Amino acid sequence: MSLDLKRAASEPITSVDMLVAGFRTAEKPRGEHRLGLEHEKFLYPVGSAKPLPYEGESGVGALLGRLAPGGYTAFRETPESPVIALQRGEATISLEPGGQLELSGSPFRTAREAHAENLGHLQEVKAAAGSLGLSVVFLGYRPTSTTAEMPWMPKTRYLVMRRTLPERGRLALNMMLMTATGQVSLDWADEADCVRKTVVVARLAPLMNALYANSPLVEGKPSGYLSFRNRVWDEVDPTRCGYLPAFFDGSFSYRAYVDWAMDAPLLFLRRNGQYLHPKLTFRQLLKEGFEGQPPDLADWTDHLSTLFPEVRLKKVVEVRGADCVNPAMTGALAALWRGILYDATALDEAERLLPKLSYAEHLAFHDTARREGLEGRLGSRELHRLAAEMVAISRRGLERLDALDAPLLDPLAEVAASGRSPARAVLEAWAQDPRPESVLARFAL
Repeated sequence: MSLDLKRAASEPITSVDMLVAGFRTAEKPRGEHRLGLEHEKFLYPVGSAKPLPYEGESGVGALLGRLAPGGYTAFRETPESPVIALQRGEATISLEPGGQLELSGSPFRTAREAHAENLGHLQEVKAAAGSLGLSVVFLGYRPTSTTAEMPWMPKTRYLVMRRTLPERGRLALNMMLMTATGQVSLDWADEADCVRKTVVVARLAPLMNALYANSPLVEGKPSGYLSFRNRVWDEVDPTRCGYLPAFFDGSFSYRAYVDWAMDAPLLFLRRNGQYLHPKLTFRQLLKEGFEGQPPDLADWTDHLSTLFPEVRLKKVVEVRGADCVNPAMTGALAALWRGILYDATALDEAERLLPKLSYAEHLAFHDTARREGLEGRLGSRELHRLAAEMVAISRRGLERLDALDAPLLDPLAEVAASGRSPARAVLEAWAQDPRPESVLARFAL
């Protein structure tokens, strides 16, 4: 998401073809394909389950202040505003609405480089957090807090979304304040390559969700889902979340994604240093304009960043379905998708791994995966066996591409072989000692 209140002037949009062409400009030769890793995590005072505010001597803002001398440039919305992000090279440390700390990593050729950057970041954060009496926790959903008690980070965009998104779904605030994820971004060569990769990710996303399910507790008790974080997205905004039907009927294309995106309502428009909220879809904005002016490409870029499907297109393919997990599993996430999507044989094998499901059948598969994790089934097939084969496909792809990345998959292969999603360990920790601070300590860095 954009950090800035300001927006640079850009070219007015005169046709839908301009929006389609924007995806063509993101095409890269295969030799230039890179990947990026994003990792969100929670911050808590050591020994406490109280959400951490921005303010205070040991708040989120103080943590950014401790990190900043490590070669970072601090970012503020205005000269008088609090620091809301740190930038160093192509990496950014930013804040999600409820104070989740996110590293948006640099683009790298290999998964091990992305993993190493994340490990270095976590060591910096651990040292800075420790000096403030804070801990870093790897879970996909806050296990005990409620949205009513959560602080908000001082970012204008989030204050606007706090007003606009709840109009669209009952759990919108839960998504903003209570969830944490890991994501991978990847490149494509041309439209056909983009379509294949996006569709394969969409079809395999439930298996990934089962492997990474790590959010079973809500308000101090089991939710009935091993990935409640994923369940939250059902009630954020059905026009901008979930899966596109075009992923499953053979009709997906750049134009199909543009058409889907244009029918989602605007969450905001940036104008003159303010976030405005016209009650329009992007398609209506393109047809009617706003205050006598057509939208421009900066408006479209903003709009694309407010869409949250399981696999998202911007200038990269974003794989969005994993819960926050520990660093080793997060590194495995980057390796998993590099091996599958960047090796031609692995991509072929991945396309054949699952039966072709209709949109409705896929949604049922998706729900099974987030409820039951690796213990679920797709028809007669056990999900843990399918997940193990997905990991094996990736490993074979990496061994052909770059064998040094393949060992990153070892933790993921162990999870698949065990048949137990990470959430099972969370539930066991809760059963042994349900005190909130005890559960959090079990999954801290």
